[in-house]
Amino acid sequence: MRTCSARTPTDRIPAGAAGEPMSQPGSVALRPGSVRVQAFTLVELLVVMSLISLLVLIAQVNLFDVLRRNTFKAQVQDFVSMMQMAASRAAESGHRYEMIISLADQTYLLRELTGSDLTAEVQEEEIITQGAFRGNCRIAYVEFDDGTYANTNEERTRFRAGHAGWQYGGKVVFLDESEHPYAVIVNRVTPIVQLIEGDPPLMKPKSKEEVPFL
Repeated sequence: MRTCSARTPTDRIPAGAAGEPMSQPGSVALRPGSVRVQAFTLVELLVVMSLISLLVLIAQVNLFDVLRRNTFKAQVQDFVSMMQMAASRAAESGHRYEMIISLADQTYLLRELTGSDLTAEVQEEEIITQGAFRGNCRIAYVEFDDGTYANTNEERTRFRAGHAGWQYGGKVVFLDESEHPYAVIVNRVTPIVQLIEGDPPLMKPKSKEEVPFL
């Protein structure tokens, strides 16, 4: 008598049967269509961390460079603002003002002149503001439009402003940390004080003999 058999759910299909791939020892069997996810190795992780550290370092260097430049310009701009304020107040009020610059100490002081003795010591009540140049900002020298100079060996040099403008003109030359010059120009004809990159020659007043039509 002929018999027939049927596979039951408990019957196991041998590995490799029915076209299924056989698993190798220590490997994970994947279903058809699945993707193997590769994990980061220690070397790859170190490379990524090194690149991130390099980018952070470059950003910090650029930031510090910007801050240094801004610090220099901020110090010089404060000085220019005080000079402009002295000229403006003198023109409006008729009072006299004096900017005292100490190249030896790298400091400045703005005061209102209250007495007739210009050589007298500065009184506390005369002081409007004072400051110092520090870090990457320093004064190299001062040149006046009468041909005289003041350098770091000089104790003090002065610019005075009255109702008619500056008593005399000149320039104050600053150097940044790269020894690049910037000049603050004071013109006796106009109350405007300019900050110019570089060290341009100073325009000096001409005598009547040099200008015949005057």
